[in-house]
Amino acid sequence: MADIDRIDEQLLRMLVEDGRRTFSDMAQEVGLSVGAVKRRVDRLRETGVITGFSAQVDHAKLGWPVEAFTEVRYTGSTQVSEIVATAAGLPEVQALYTIAGDPDALVQIRVRDVTHLQDVIDRLRKTGQVTGTKTLMVVGRWVRN
Repeated sequence: MADIDRIDEQLLRMLVEDGRRTFSDMAQEVGLSVGAVKRRVDRLRETGVITGFSAQVDHAKLGWPVEAFTEVRYTGSTQVSEIVATAAGLPEVQALYTIAGDPDALVQIRVRDVTHLQDVIDRLRKTGQVTGTKTLMVVGRWVRN
């Protein structure tokens, strides 16, 4: 576990909130010099606490407003690498989580409409290793920053 203090936690919160926030802006808020903030952020990156920066995208404005999670069950002999490969080949898959218990994986899917969703689920099922699915459509979203 990385050794971080209160100021590091503040910097992390600011960067999660806005990954483009400047060192100067953060320095003013935490009461340090710009150089000190840069060194802290560099250290957080070097130790792997910060793994990257990303943009938040409004998928509906890109024509992909439907989000769903599909629970997927596989045959007992299916290896995790095969589970990942099943979903990785589908561009509509946003993420795949292998999980303990039943089901074996949770697949996050982003599609244009319900017909497109059905097509993606059908393609997941055709891998030969899938024994069952259950899909939950997202009607609202809240994410902790």
